Amino acid sequence: MSPSYWLGYHFFKLCARSLFNYRVIGKENLDVPGGAIIVSNHVSFLDPPCVGIALDYEIRYLARKTLFDHPVAGAIFRSWSAIPVDQERPDMASMKTVIRCLKAGDKVLLFPEGNRAADGKLQDGAPGVGLILTKTNVPVIPVRLFGTYEAMPRDAKYPQPAEITLVVGKAWHYDASRYSETGKALYHKISSELIAEIASLSL
Repeated sequence: MSPSYWLGYHFFKLCARSLFNYRVIGKENLDVPGGAIIVSNHVSFLDPPCVGIALDYEIRYLARKTLFDHPVAGAIFRSWSAIPVDQERPDMASMKTVIRCLKAGDKVLLFPEGNRAADGKLQDGAPGVGLILTKTNVPVIPVRLFGTYEAMPRDAKYPQPAEITLVVGKAWHYDASRYSETGKALYHKISSELIAEIASLSL
């Protein structure tokens, strides 16, 4: 880990354990060699660090492009090698960066839903993760967070008391021969299947 990532990692781990009784179920399923996509539900600002601290090494995150304009936040995200993404329109530059990172052997956290769910429930998957998977064919590790919505839902300004648990499922592998769809229909179907994998995880 870089020094900046190490500090952030241990800070968030300390906060998660002391404030939210954070725990991980199925941690052994994270032991996937080489590049892999970690897919998670997304309901809170707490989601990225609560996934990241489950691993003992540095992973790559996507962060909203506008956050990099802030002098402090931008410096922190750059030091963590975060990948800027434009949520207002299709962003092929960030997608190519993700693909390059995965092929280089990195683990990248992606949220198939695209945005945080306002009601805490799983939403339909966006095609982006499906496209990335067809270009890389890396393993996918499905995870599901419980408690982050209660701890800090989308419109909350401050965290609330809650217990947070991360459940990790077994690796999922893309097999092109299983699909008759092509293009965007294929990407949507893959994303829908990944959402179903996340939904199948329970406490």
